[in-house]
Amino acid sequence: MKTLKIAVAQFQPKDGDKDYNLSVIDKLTAKAKEGGAEVISFHEMSITAYTFFKDLTRDEVKSYAEKVPGKSTQKLIEIAAKYDITVLAGLVEIDEDKLYNTYLCVDKKGLKAKYRKIHPFISKYLSPGTEYVVFDIKDWKCGILICYDNNVVENVRATSLLGAEIIFAPHVTMCTPSSMPGRGFVDHALWQNRELDPVPLRMEFDGPKGMQWLMRWLPARAYDNGVYYVFTNPIGYDGDQLKNGNSLILDPYGDVMVEIKSFNDEIAMATVTEDKLKLAGGYRYKNARKPELYRDILSADHQSQTKPVWMEKEEVV
Repeated sequence: MKTLKIAVAQFQPKDGDKDYNLSVIDKLTAKAKEGGAEVISFHEMSITAYTFFKDLTRDEVKSYAEKVPGKSTQKLIEIAAKYDITVLAGLVEIDEDKLYNTYLCVDKKGLKAKYRKIHPFISKYLSPGTEYVVFDIKDWKCGILICYDNNVVENVRATSLLGAEIIFAPHVTMCTPSSMPGRGFVDHALWQNRELDPVPLRMEFDGPKGMQWLMRWLPARAYDNGVYYVFTNPIGYDGDQLKNGNSLILDPYGDVMVEIKSFNDEIAMATVTEDKLKLAGGYRYKNARKPELYRDILSADHQSQTKPVWMEKEEVV
């Protein structure tokens, strides 16, 4: 039976410090390899950090951007080769004069896949990607959807219909305001006091500001489409926002296989197996589709709007 041992990572990045962030990626990749992982996935824009881009000018964003392949791509390939493991991580890409939130998959042989976020919003200078990506990792069909891309059910269904059995979902998410009740930022004092009194912080991270929010929808994406979901998220400060980590792997039933509960830079691992793919309800639901009923409805013209509530509030202020 086909299997794949996957590691999810979480770490606290340093804004714009590629050397530091890549050093943590190296360290956690070594730990994953020691545990027998064949693949390790890091969060969205993990090489540069993410949230601080909201305050940058175009020239400043451009100063952090790289060609793909480029220097950071080559460093990821070196890490993958050193530990003989597949590595996925994110950066800011420049292609001609356009800037993208891009996620890469590399192994010791080089660049395997590149995906550009379809719904970017952290900076108005980032252009949206225009295509889905499906590629192979050790005979597994894999797709990538970055953060907000996973909120739009059509993106997940399209990637699944293109053959993806595993969807890598790098995020920088949760612990931000929303129109839904109970959401919001987490008090920084709780983070600063996490070693002396960890319980209040864990309650916030696992409550409606954190995991209870994520679990409203991410398991549904896995369940409805019968795919494994590899979710990654930073821990601690990303820019001026506190993030809860909780990186995890969901099976095609929507159940959590493994989840990181640490407040530290950490990994967790799980082995995915092909038997669940056809046993899952999503496999049957995709086969039961009747696209002739809704083809025209789903393809009707529509003006896309992505900006989250917390960014709208910042503009008002």
